Amino acid sequence: MSVDAFERLNPAVQHHVVNSLRWRELRPLQAEAIDPILSGEHALLLAPTAGGKTEAAILPVFSRMLSEHWTGLSVLYLCPIKALLNNLEHRLRMYAALFGRSVGVWHGDIGASTRKKLRRQPPDILLATPESLEVMLDSALMDHRTFFASLRVVVVDEIHAFAGDDRGWHLLAVLGRVGQLTPHVIQRLGLSATVGNAEGLLNWLTKGTTSGSRRVVSPEVAETRAPDVTLDFVGGLDNAALVISRLYLGEKRLVFCDSRQQVEELALRLRELGVTTYVSHSSLSQDERRRAEDAFADGRDCVIVATSTLELGIDVGDLDRMIQIDAPGSVASFLQRIGRTGRRNGQRNCLFLATTRAGFLRAAGLLHRWREGYVEPIVPPPYPVHVLAQQILALVLQEGGLVRSEVQRALQPFLAATEIAPEEYQKLLDHLLSEKVLFEVDGLICLGDEGERRYGRKNFLELFSVFLAAPLMSVMHGRSEVGTVDMASLFPIDAQPIVLTLAGKGWRVIHLDWKQRRVWVEPSDRRGTSRWSGAPPGLSGAVTQGVRAALVEPGINDLLSNRGQDALQEAREEFDWLDMKGSYLIDGIAGVSWWTFLGASANTAIAAALKNQGSSCTADAWRIRFKPPMDATEQSLADCIRSLNADQLTVPIEACERRYKFSDLLPAQLGAKFARERGAKARREEIDWLLPIVRVRVE
Repeated sequence: MSVDAFERLNPAVQHHVVNSLRWRELRPLQAEAIDPILSGEHALLLAPTAGGKTEAAILPVFSRMLSEHWTGLSVLYLCPIKALLNNLEHRLRMYAALFGRSVGVWHGDIGASTRKKLRRQPPDILLATPESLEVMLDSALMDHRTFFASLRVVVVDEIHAFAGDDRGWHLLAVLGRVGQLTPHVIQRLGLSATVGNAEGLLNWLTKGTTSGSRRVVSPEVAETRAPDVTLDFVGGLDNAALVISRLYLGEKRLVFCDSRQQVEELALRLRELGVTTYVSHSSLSQDERRRAEDAFADGRDCVIVATSTLELGIDVGDLDRMIQIDAPGSVASFLQRIGRTGRRNGQRNCLFLATTRAGFLRAAGLLHRWREGYVEPIVPPPYPVHVLAQQILALVLQEGGLVRSEVQRALQPFLAATEIAPEEYQKLLDHLLSEKVLFEVDGLICLGDEGERRYGRKNFLELFSVFLAAPLMSVMHGRSEVGTVDMASLFPIDAQPIVLTLAGKGWRVIHLDWKQRRVWVEPSDRRGTSRWSGAPPGLSGAVTQGVRAALVEPGINDLLSNRGQDALQEAREEFDWLDMKGSYLIDGIAGVSWWTFLGASANTAIAAALKNQGSSCTADAWRIRFKPPMDATEQSLADCIRSLNADQLTVPIEACERRYKFSDLLPAQLGAKFARERGAKARREEIDWLLPIVRVRVE
């Protein structure tokens, strides 16, 4: 036990750590987090999965709670998904009971009576998602100022899952509004696995705050054994299922796929091979997921197939093996996943099973970047002015009407965090008034006719989330919901009965209610299919440059199985013209391609610049393809690149309103700026990497 740090805790916390929890020592993160948290500093706590982050935050918070005699709702504990809230609830209740304190949970699955009890008697610690917090703020049943008056600390778990998209901006917005309801300075604590820009992430978390020092807590922890990582090429999902069924018998195996459809297909194949298999992804009902995760946690010789939902800190017991189908989207995601293993023997492990050539190369590139020590920075999306529009409406709904000065004052923390200019805020507010989304009478701003129609009391649920969601159908087996599927899953292809695959099982559709968006099913032995909308993001330059390095350099040869070595050698022979300098203009049977390896965003921006100069071309993450006749030479392309007189090329996104919720509320000028800021980009240094351009003819 680190005595110096430990003795700074409240005596009751010290007593229960030693005598009730029977801990012999604190983990490094838990010891180092004590001083900044007891001092009231904002902090970011970094540790691998299962590194004790929750206890590192909550034990010093309990110490402050006891020593400073906090009463009422003192701590908000925010998580990205409901499953994590439910998973943490039991643990935090157990800790709280030691100190005579209470814990509550607020999310969409709790009943009206529980919500009423929480409003009447707030717990000391409340677990919620940002969307649940928005619901509380917007509810006419909630006395916001009384409920949040005693708030002192906000803990944001798995903060990396928020900061990289607009949910993060929504999180900061609601925290800014909550901060105005209490006289206390709210301490912000973020918990995360390893990230590439810890200081930047902490600065983002504390944007909009006016006081308090801040600290990153990330102790060096040496691994006792090097991770056991292998990349194998199996060439198909059926082969992957066969390998999984024959390897690591008697052990608990967590298998990650990066689409719900692939999860379902693999789980069905494993069950057909006699493997005890469970399923977890976001389109399964809460009860179905919990049953699967609990059964897996209690099991031994079994497999659970999951999407990134199990990448977060949900406890499924001690794992023996982690298996990855193809590749995750980032090194950071890989670190989260491999961090779930190794609790028993101290050695983390991951077996990659590549089902396609493209999946194999992505995995090879990712492992090359991992070997280099690279971890992606978490970069918040720029210019969240559409979230500001949503927050103006939510604030008006929360208060039932406000004067102009009160609207701006309440949103000032968010404006400061996002650096949206005051005049841009004013343009947005005036536009909402002119479009009758809002209206002003006697100096009071309220929802207008259009606002009432779209976001009033009948449709106010639309305000709680900043993401567009495709229409989904609830799949019912009797009275129990199995999960949800996209409507496209239910369009018959032929005269055969419709069979869905959900929770790793086949389900025959017996009744459809399109109006209620429900479909009733019964078990089926047939293989079915289920669909969900949503395309994966384009590959980043970090991944594509890693693939390039894997094709040229020997850095991961020792991580390859025999089949993996054969697959990489075959790819290297195909790309025998490649090295690490410049770019390549390839004349092939299918036409001319300019291989840049810059990633989807940069290639899209460069292709747009070429189109503006008369070229006809398309782009993906790897290359720019020219449509025949293509008369450009390597010299003319090099001259074109040198002539691009810009620090950054940008291509505005099209049809923002179909991709970004609330962007249809923006006036034209702000909408155009939003489209530019969110568009594809190529930085000057990326453009310069393209030189020299080498032309190669491939037969």
